[in-house]
Order: sequence, then structure tokens, then C-alpha cells
Amino acid sequence: MSLSRKRKKELQKLQKQASSLWETQQVLVGEAASVAREAGRQLGHYNREHVKPQVQAGYEKYAAPYVEKGKQVVSSTVIPAAGAVVGSAMSVWDAANEQRSRLASGRGLELPDSKKYAKKADKYARQASGFLSAKLDRAAPQKKGIGAGGVIAIILGVAAAVGVLYAAWQTLRADDELWVADDPLRAPDA
Repeated sequence: MSLSRKRKKELQKLQKQASSLWETQQVLVGEAASVAREAGRQLGHYNREHVKPQVQAGYEKYAAPYVEKGKQVVSSTVIPAAGAVVGSAMSVWDAANEQRSRLASGRGLELPDSKKYAKKADKYARQASGFLSAKLDRAAPQKKGIGAGGVIAIILGVAAAVGVLYAAWQTLRADDELWVADDPLRAPDA
């Protein structure tokens, strides 16, 4: 089936128009990509200038006091208790060395005064338990669950994700007037 010259010219003219429109759309898509890149860059600036300081302020206000209190508990309770345990172990070591040297010098075994050591042991046990109970009573119980800083971080993360998705949707959505059909030579159905 052969086409007339007039129809061929019209089809060529239509094909040139479609090609021109396609090139225009490619330029438009390129511009949209540059706008999306700029939006991403601006989002990064916004994050550095506004979101990060807010998150830092929230951390300083809500989380930092608990971190500091934890450090204080460790330095005022755990470390002294560990020191007391190490000191007791060293005392036992010294007593064993003294007994060993007494045996080596030939003085023999002397039975220690059990009443004297029982009194000392009771006294030290009362002091240690009183000290530890006082320190543990002052330590505040830790809260369970997510704090205000965690909620703020989740809200900001969701808001940033929604903003990025909205920008991508605006960039890539289909406008019927801007797009050309895949087959430019096919006539529309009447």
C-alpha cells in the first residue's frame, strides 16, 4: 500500500513535530533533574542548619543529664566498691605472707584470737553495707521506654522522608499535555 506524496509530507511534518516535542521534553526532564539535585542540596543545608542543632539541643536537654548521672553513679558507687574488694583481697594476701614468714622463721602456728577478728569483721561489714546502701539509695532509677529526644528524632526523620518523596513525586509525575505517545506515526482512534 503506497502513500501519496501529500500524506508522506504530512507524516514527515508530524514526525518532525514529534521529534521536536521529544527533544523539548528531554530538556524539561534535564531541568527537573537539576531542580531535584538543588532540592537535595538545599535539604542538606536545612539539615545542617536547623535539624542537627535541634537534635543536639534535645540531646543536651533530655539525654545528657542521664548520661552524666550514670557517670556519677559509676565513679561514686562502683569504683569505691571495687576498691574495697581489691583492698580486702590485698589484706588477705598480706596476712598470708605474714603467716608464711612466721612459719619460715620457726615461730610456728599461732591461733588467732577469733573474738577479735569476729568483732572487726562485723564492724567492717556494717560499714560496707551502710556505705553501699546509702550510695544505691541516692542513685535514681532509670526510666524505661523512648524519651522525648527519641520521639523528636523519629518525627524529624519521617518529615524528611515525606519531603523527599513529595519532591520526587512532583518531579516525576505524568502530565498528559507534556508526554508523547510511544508510536508517533499511529493516528488516534476516532
